[in-house]
Amino acid sequence: MILRPFRRIAENRTIAALYGMIVAQARSAAFYADYAVPDTVEGRFDLIVLHLVLLLRRLGSEDCRERGGRELGQRLFDAFCRDLDDNLREMGIGDLAVPKHMRRFAEAFYGRQGAYLAALESGDERDFENALARNIFVEGDGIDIKAARLARYVRAAIRELDAQEDSALMRGDVAFPSPEAFADART
Repeated sequence: MILRPFRRIAENRTIAALYGMIVAQARSAAFYADYAVPDTVEGRFDLIVLHLVLLLRRLGSEDCRERGGRELGQRLFDAFCRDLDDNLREMGIGDLAVPKHMRRFAEAFYGRQGAYLAALESGDERDFENALARNIFVEGDGIDIKAARLARYVRAAIRELDAQEDSALMRGDVAFPSPEAFADART
């Protein structure tokens, strides 16, 4: 069909916009300064995964599923994998070692996704805070406070994502809350 290439270009723009927002949000300096997320390759990976999980959760909701949200979510996950692959190659990882690293990334993603979604479903706020503490923060003093602070932000992000129009998400328009607004909040 003659219009297919144009549709594919629009889909690619949507994925690029969604993934770009995830990466931009994960790079927000507030997470590293105010939330004490380790400013390391692993810390940045963890924040990208966290935001990706939140958006995939929203795209997998019943309303979005009817509009093709699950398929969009799969393409978004594929973009994440391509980005990881590209970054490994830029870092000088050889062709033979890339699959091994990608397997570890996939295990890390699916493990975190399962832990976060199960903890959110449990309804116990401490479960989610514990999942964040295990996966994002380095053991040490104040880990519970750090995890509780990040959990407040994540709950706000979930509320904001849930309030966004399905059609806007499907077009690539996504907004995350400002992390600075929740860094010092007590509730």
